[in-house]
Amino acid sequence: MSHLVRPTILLLKDGSETAQGTSHVIHNVNACQAVSQILRTTLGPRGMDKLIYKGNSVTISNDGRTIIDLLDIVHPAAKTLVDIARAQDSQVGDGTTTVVILASEFLKQAKTFVEDGVHPQTIIGAYRKACSIVLDKLTDLAVDKSKDGKDLGLVLKYCAQTALQSKLVSTHRDFFAKMCVDAVLSLDRENFDLRMIGIEKVPGGSVTESIFVQGVAFKKTFSYAGFEQQPKKFAKPFIVLLNVELELKAEKENAEIRIKDPAEYQSIVDAEWKIIYNKLEAIVKCGAKVVLSRLPIGDLATQYFADHDIFCAGRVPEAQLRRVAAATGGIVQTSLADLNKEVQGTCDLFEERQIGAERYNFFTGCSNAKTSTIILRGGAEQFIEETHRSLWDALNIVKRSLQHQQVVGGGGAIEMELSRYLRDVSKQIKDKSQMILGCYAKALEVIPRQLAHNAGFDATDVVNQLRFKHANGNRWFGVNIEDGSVCDTLEHFVWEPAMNKKSAISAATEAACTILAIDETIKNAKAQDAAGQQANRAVPNPYAGQAAGGRPSIR
Repeated sequence: MSHLVRPTILLLKDGSETAQGTSHVIHNVNACQAVSQILRTTLGPRGMDKLIYKGNSVTISNDGRTIIDLLDIVHPAAKTLVDIARAQDSQVGDGTTTVVILASEFLKQAKTFVEDGVHPQTIIGAYRKACSIVLDKLTDLAVDKSKDGKDLGLVLKYCAQTALQSKLVSTHRDFFAKMCVDAVLSLDRENFDLRMIGIEKVPGGSVTESIFVQGVAFKKTFSYAGFEQQPKKFAKPFIVLLNVELELKAEKENAEIRIKDPAEYQSIVDAEWKIIYNKLEAIVKCGAKVVLSRLPIGDLATQYFADHDIFCAGRVPEAQLRRVAAATGGIVQTSLADLNKEVQGTCDLFEERQIGAERYNFFTGCSNAKTSTIILRGGAEQFIEETHRSLWDALNIVKRSLQHQQVVGGGGAIEMELSRYLRDVSKQIKDKSQMILGCYAKALEVIPRQLAHNAGFDATDVVNQLRFKHANGNRWFGVNIEDGSVCDTLEHFVWEPAMNKKSAISAATEAACTILAIDETIKNAKAQDAAGQQANRAVPNPYAGQAAGGRPSIR
């Protein structure tokens, strides 16, 4: 009878680990909820900050993308939340915390159905149907304020203020919101490239001493002694932008020159000096008063320009040189053969100014400027870094609001209205997906609930008030952070781009569906050592086989 015994099939390598079944799905859901628990308290205007230190660096932030990047999450399913947070940040620029909390809540509501034996594909199908219904309704609810007679700049300002309200600089949101709107409006309307907005950070002073420059400002580059003799201010100067080295090259080590007469060596030296002087004379003759180069400008050239009342700066970062070109209309030159007026830039005023302990070069009054600069001030380095992250989110929100001018009420108003509508729709469905749609609708309430909780209010009482208001047709009522009541957020100018909410809901739904669709995880314990083993094949290890490596577990 031994021939009837079914042989064991060894499919995976020895040391591989597998996890599958309902318990595995629950395990993945729990891992995602653990990530959400970290971020939940950072949501909203009264959200708390997280202090994260890695090595010698310390980061204080309530920005979801920053926190989730610094956590170094290793769980394979929980990494999906990292991916959607990054996607939300790159596509919209804000709402990273919202998308993670929504995805986690969708999974939490699905967890009960999985434990009761409902097939994950049934839940996934119902979730995708619910997402489609919600997104269609959101499109209908969105309000185009520009068509209501509102000034576009005012609409953008309110959207920027709402984005900054949950940040560390919320008390100065009026000040920075105007700065963000002016910066985005200065860009090229075809692509709105935010890389053309320079953000400089100067420690010291008050945050209200931050400066917006309609043009370009960058930190003074390395310079030689003759630099101090150069003029530091010009009115309507011509500007030459170069990618040329204006420096005498040192001889290479062990260089060898065979000559028969010492005069020949002098002729070589004279030729080198003649080359550099010809370059400098060409620049002087073109009539430019400001010379910027991406490559070094040596001490000889610096002194030469000082003698001719010309300002120069070498080793200018490429990004700054590109921004100066965009602002002044100049073209970066790789040779000095033809420095005519067509390739030179100009501005109304160039000056070097002291900002805190640093010196900055300012190019202002550029008629066709498609770039701008924000110089941030602050007492602590961590505060300035968080201000930078906050402004970057606000800049992205203003950009999206300019491209898609539809807005919705913030403060959890749109989530409550979508939840109410989806509940009504679910009552018209007669199969088991009715309950799943109802749970999806309940999951949307997590945003106003968490906003109220983070502000120290009774979340249950606030959500009940919102349900009552929305059931009576008050679609834009959301959480009033000031006193714990509810208010019409659209009337109180708490506006968010509709694009932001659409992206967050769709990304969170897809992430939840992706995690629910995973029924088995297979991990090869030796996969992480594959690269090391391949490298060791070239040099045989005489001690190979004497010690066995540890087997990592799925966390």
